[in-house]
Amino acid sequence: MTNDVIALSGNWNYPTTVRFGVGRIKELAKCCKNLRLNRPLLVTDPDLASLPMVANAITSNEEAGVPTGLFSDVRPNPLGCNVDDGLKVYRNGGHDGVIAFGGGSAMDAGKLIAFMSGQTKPLWDFEDVGDNWKGADPDGIAPTIAVPTTSGTGSEVGRAAVAAHDDTHAKKILFHPKMLPEIVICDPSLVAGLPPHITAGTGMDALAHCFEAYCAPTYHPMAEGIALEGMRLIKRWLPTAVQDGTNLDARTHMMAAAAMGATAFQKGLGAIHSLSHPVGSAYNTHHGLTNAVFMPYVMEFNRIAIEDKMGRLGRYLGLSVANYDGVMTWVLGLRNAFDIPHTAAELGVEESRLNELAEMAANDPTAPTNPMPAGAPEMKRMYEASMVGAIG
Repeated sequence: MTNDVIALSGNWNYPTTVRFGVGRIKELAKCCKNLRLNRPLLVTDPDLASLPMVANAITSNEEAGVPTGLFSDVRPNPLGCNVDDGLKVYRNGGHDGVIAFGGGSAMDAGKLIAFMSGQTKPLWDFEDVGDNWKGADPDGIAPTIAVPTTSGTGSEVGRAAVAAHDDTHAKKILFHPKMLPEIVICDPSLVAGLPPHITAGTGMDALAHCFEAYCAPTYHPMAEGIALEGMRLIKRWLPTAVQDGTNLDARTHMMAAAAMGATAFQKGLGAIHSLSHPVGSAYNTHHGLTNAVFMPYVMEFNRIAIEDKMGRLGRYLGLSVANYDGVMTWVLGLRNAFDIPHTAAELGVEESRLNELAEMAANDPTAPTNPMPAGAPEMKRMYEASMVGAIG
């Protein structure tokens, strides 16, 4: 077998049942009944828990004969203890499934609570390393219905979740095929109230997912095509969604693009996420915003490996300059339009911690699929560039 043949191989999976469109949240109780959930636990974050959309969802379920519990003690970058606390509520309440309702943090916590509901091993035994996932009892994984309220992470169509270790605060990716929600309700009306800065941050997260999936050096043409179209939707609709959050066309297309990014990144991610994860853990920064800060520095580091692809991307996006420089100009223009910080220093990153952060980045599970090999020295070089805003 030649190296070319080896390179043209892969193991592929694609997502789940999605009920997509304005008003589809009304079908939540029906979805619960379809999965034979008699007493689900709705997992969300504290801010959403106080909003009418959550109260309405629970009331609607109750009226349909589906009593629904609530757990909302989830921090923006969830810790393992948040999952443990949710498990106690889940088990004490006699729940039989999870409704993961919210942005990426609530989605990840909800999926992990459902995943751990019938496990006997500790959470960190299932970190996405090697075949750790095979140690889980598949019969001990409760069904999940995912209801995203942001358009960024795409966790609603993912088979993994992210949580930070309680002691080290290092972000860990946990994986199992059955962590994929069985039903997703994508209702753009739930996203309409997001403020502009959150819309921008989550939208840039979706862009990072699509961009890194497109650039990852693995063979997955279906994911690559989805990533391209996701970026086209983001280019067309993210500025509108930020400017006018009530525009349901823009909200709809961005919700699709977010799911497309998460669908595509089974092809791989890269150093944007490798650099972002440690900073998010150490400084509790917004994940999408952090990705946006590091994006151009990683692009520059990877330039030799991605330059040809940038030409194709530029042509597909209809950029006036369809090459690497044109794509970089577009990315920097988005960051400027959305008032995204240009440097990591503006996120609060300290020079004294760069060695520590670089080691964490090099060990992040997203690092191996970066287009250019990147160990701790290379990660530190990108961090240093990002601290002073040096591109090129």
